[in-house]
Amino acid sequence: MPADTPLELVHLVKRYGETIAVDRITLKIAAGSYCCLLGPSGCGKTSTLRMIAGHEQASEGDILLGHRNITNLPAAARGTAMMFQSYALFPHLSALDNVAFSLKMRGVPKAERQRKAAELLERVSLGALAARKPAELSGGQQQRVALARALITEPRVLLLDEPLSALDPFLRIRMRAELKAWQKSLGMTFVHVTHSQEEAMALADQIVVMNQGRIEQDATPHTVFNAPRSEFVARFIGGHNVIPSPAGPLTVRADKTRLSRTAPPTGESALPATVRAVEYQGSHVLLTLSSETVPELSVMLPESQFDAAPWQPGDSANAHWDPADVHRLAA
Repeated sequence: MPADTPLELVHLVKRYGETIAVDRITLKIAAGSYCCLLGPSGCGKTSTLRMIAGHEQASEGDILLGHRNITNLPAAARGTAMMFQSYALFPHLSALDNVAFSLKMRGVPKAERQRKAAELLERVSLGALAARKPAELSGGQQQRVALARALITEPRVLLLDEPLSALDPFLRIRMRAELKAWQKSLGMTFVHVTHSQEEAMALADQIVVMNQGRIEQDATPHTVFNAPRSEFVARFIGGHNVIPSPAGPLTVRADKTRLSRTAPPTGESALPATVRAVEYQGSHVLLTLSSETVPELSVMLPESQFDAAPWQPGDSANAHWDPADVHRLAA
């Protein structure tokens, strides 16, 4: 299979009885890129991943990998590999034998499969722990064994189903960086399912925001965050205020929204509001406000600015922003 192998979904549908989990989505993922399928539980992202992997049969549509239609191929013949959320390691096998297992099932001689497994464990910095069983490894080490096991089949596309969700916050950040580094060094396409906005923003070259089985937006992290296409994306990504207007909904980021106790300067948009809550978030302070037209407004202030003019719940304020910072949402 050629190195330049894009992945393409064409009018892909998945039904479970009368329920449509994935509703005619069309998507192209460039070869060698890191794509995150992002959305709330039940949006269809995992069903999409499982159809790509061959663990679910597509109800309609096509899955193309390069010039091959892999829609109806068995999982082992697709050129993809899946890393499961639970890692799914065999508890009675060593790390080495876990990694080598798929080659064993293909009839590869023991010496050759163990050599390849040992090379991959060295690549993920676990060579010294090859004899340990999963119960003797940390969560992060188990994840690396699962990654090595997925890579041993030399797939063109690695599919990851919420691989960081079981880790503690500190290890999650560390493993996030390792995943990105591995993807870059391998030059492989990664398709990663997550419900974490922060995770998607940190990892992805391409973010696909899904809702109710459909794609709401497909763009770079910068575009998704700064120019959400719909109200759903603006609210799900977080950090955005959605403002009604006669011309349709507008959005402005919380860190672009400012507060004043008096009327804002001429030429800027503004809403009279009341401070409802104040929450410290490290070097910033998040204020929640309400107005007659917007039930909830968010304002993110640097802590130094907050200390200069502290706000309390119940304070009256004018929330205002420069028109250049306002983005119009699709109808």
